[in-house]
Amino acid sequence: MAEREMIVDHLRLTYEGLFDASQLYKMIDEWFRTKGYDKWEIKNIEKVRPEGKYIEVILMPWKKMTDYLMFEIKVRMIITNLKEVEVEKDGRKVRLNQGSVQLVFDGYFTTDYEKRWEEKPMYFFIRAIMDKFFLNPYTDKYKGLLISDVNHLHSTVKAFLNLYRY
Repeated sequence: MAEREMIVDHLRLTYEGLFDASQLYKMIDEWFRTKGYDKWEIKNIEKVRPEGKYIEVILMPWKKMTDYLMFEIKVRMIITNLKEVEVEKDGRKVRLNQGSVQLVFDGYFTTDYEKRWEEKPMYFFIRAIMDKFFLNPYTDKYKGLLISDVNHLHSTVKAFLNLYRY
């Protein structure tokens, strides 16, 4: 079985105020596309409630780094009390959303995702030895790249949401 290790554990971002929900989703989607991740949307729920809309989206894009290593970034976005409001900006009216957003970022590091080293017990043993003694500096470098990708996405979303502060 492919080994999956959680490198970034529940990096959180909360925001309450004015923002554009569709632009937020498009910005996250565009970030993954420019970084070379393949998109996988696990969950997309929208419920209309009296206090406002409730939207929950879970994304799990992945990126194959080598034939042996793969990155997965899980983004859970929960938007509550979402209402559409009109705001006057630079003398014209702009439609924005008002509500609260919670984002949770997780980073997973998967090795042997094609399960090539599990066909025979001897392969599994060789893989364990290789991972422990020879590939450790190699995988540590890639773990650092995953951490920087998750932190960059976190700071990009944070900067995007701060654009809507008036």
